[in-house]
Amino acid sequence: MDDLLDELTDVAGAMADAARAAILPHFRAPDLQADNKLEGGFDPVTIADRAAEEAMRAVLQERRPQDAILGEEFGNTEGTSGMTWVLDPIDGTRGFVAGTPTWGVLIAVGPDSGPILGVIDQPYIGERFVGAGDRAWLDGPQGQRDIRTRMARPLSEAVLFTTFPEVGTDEDRAGFEAVARHVRLVRYGMDCYAYALVAAGQVDLVIEAGLNSYDIQAPIALIEAAGGIVTDWSGGPVHAGGRVIAAANADIHAQAMRHVQSVL
Repeated sequence: MDDLLDELTDVAGAMADAARAAILPHFRAPDLQADNKLEGGFDPVTIADRAAEEAMRAVLQERRPQDAILGEEFGNTEGTSGMTWVLDPIDGTRGFVAGTPTWGVLIAVGPDSGPILGVIDQPYIGERFVGAGDRAWLDGPQGQRDIRTRMARPLSEAVLFTTFPEVGTDEDRAGFEAVARHVRLVRYGMDCYAYALVAAGQVDLVIEAGLNSYDIQAPIALIEAAGGIVTDWSGGPVHAGGRVIAAANADIHAQAMRHVQSVL
């Protein structure tokens, strides 16, 4: 398994490099155009999203053609190895088109039971968070270092993130607010970067709803490798998406779940 994980980590790094090269020429470009994928709302996709996924798929075609792929922009590609790569070429496209550096490239791989490797890459600021097996690390402007999640603390001292203030349905909102009213600090709008901050020991909780598998599989593998826990709002597996609690440790996770479940 160690040899396979090393190979997958190397391939994921090549994919992240390819995605960076495809995306960066478009970031903050004055002529960047965004198409809307959502009727009755705004769910943007850009040339950078599509170019990045194409670049990552090209790496897989060369290095791991036997693997399946699930990508946000180009859907499913069947495989024969039992391993599936789950790709979100730009998680946080709204932030991307607004010029904020909190979007990221999400890469995960694993069997049907869930991801064993996850990468959150932020090309513009040059930070790459990797979780593989039981080790997590950050490659960034200050070099490479191992990362760990925060130790247990009372919920009243916790930092909580979510992407959108509205969270999801009215019930989703109630669940989030049941936790939010008890924490020290609530912040919004960080997309996948919030999950990276959980893994890096800066944030205690991310609570979200309505996620797809390509939104959450990379954060799952990264945070679990760093010592955290990621589940649905009932404490079960969440690699297929849905409602998510990502926590720095089992204690803060249990505290958050008690409040969420008290209103559901």
